[in-house]
Amino acid sequence: MWPHLLHLPEEILLLLFSYLDTQALGRLAQVCRKLQHFTSKDAVWRKIAKKCLNSGFVQQGTDVASWISVKERVRVSQNWKNGRCRRNILLKWKRNLMPWIHLDGNILYLSQAEKISAYKLCSNSNGVHRQPFAVFLDHREDVCRFVLNNSHIISGGGDGRIAIHKVHSAFSIHFTAHDQDVNCVDCHRGIIVSGSRDRTAKVWSLTPSRDGHCLHTIQTDDRVWSVAINPILSGALMTCLGTDFKRGAGVLDVRYETPYTLLSCGYDTFIRYWDLRTSTRRCVKEWEEPHDSALYCMQSDGNHMIASGSAYYGVVRLWDKRMNQCLHSFSLSSPTSSPVYCLQFNTRHLYAALASALHVLDFTTGDSLFKAL
Repeated sequence: MWPHLLHLPEEILLLLFSYLDTQALGRLAQVCRKLQHFTSKDAVWRKIAKKCLNSGFVQQGTDVASWISVKERVRVSQNWKNGRCRRNILLKWKRNLMPWIHLDGNILYLSQAEKISAYKLCSNSNGVHRQPFAVFLDHREDVCRFVLNNSHIISGGGDGRIAIHKVHSAFSIHFTAHDQDVNCVDCHRGIIVSGSRDRTAKVWSLTPSRDGHCLHTIQTDDRVWSVAINPILSGALMTCLGTDFKRGAGVLDVRYETPYTLLSCGYDTFIRYWDLRTSTRRCVKEWEEPHDSALYCMQSDGNHMIASGSAYYGVVRLWDKRMNQCLHSFSLSSPTSSPVYCLQFNTRHLYAALASALHVLDFTTGDSLFKAL
């Protein structure tokens, strides 16, 4: 039977194998070398991968990690699902800070006090080169947040400034943007949006001839902790997102997944999923932090998984959007307590910045040396 099966056209084999699950494909690969080779093809695993956690496929079906085989990503996805990982501390510093990080391929950008350092990840991504290959300085006080956009680092600081650095050159500028701390910034298509403790959000141009020129000022009723620019519908201002929030239920992080869907989290311990096509007043779904802790940060894989960072004991939680409860929890700072100020992940590793250290959870290994809570 097998020789006749192998003589079938490839597209027919792909159709047949698309009905198999992970276990069946693994067994099929042990039959002979030809089937082992065929079942390693990305097309065989793509349907399964789209249902897996953090496999590199976003909701629209786009593959954002095409340099890694789909079969390998499905394997690693099982470790995310089951909470199997190794923990390592990449960097430590002596005094408590409020760091922010950004992951860009094999480069990790880390803010420490008034500087932003760029570190190259080691080939296995489980470590970093101890010395940064670039340092960006233009703030007189601590950097609050920064973003990387089109080879530019845009940062906001406690000195009320916005600084702009070109990553691959010595070009940099800075200007006074707010009367108080610039808590948050975002940038897209040459537009910068900043939010501040002075209860304003401002819109700026990244065009060289108009750097430092404020295009719009938006007055708010409270301090602005997080901003996000719609990736396509630029210029659309949502004046009210949600109603009936309790006093003090501030949003500390907000991120678009698509032009119409976004996630938010904050002091009231909830992650909320919004769909602007249905309503701006009520979220589509929400998940509550089980230990009543504020949520400082989050990231989504653009499909099924969310990772969040809590205010106490460096707790990182993994969530499956298809479930109502938290999937796994990891405490990174026990027995001492520290918030997770920022986290970033790719298909293999999760990086978390705490008050005095940068941690990594390595999900590539099936041998768990760090158990989920």
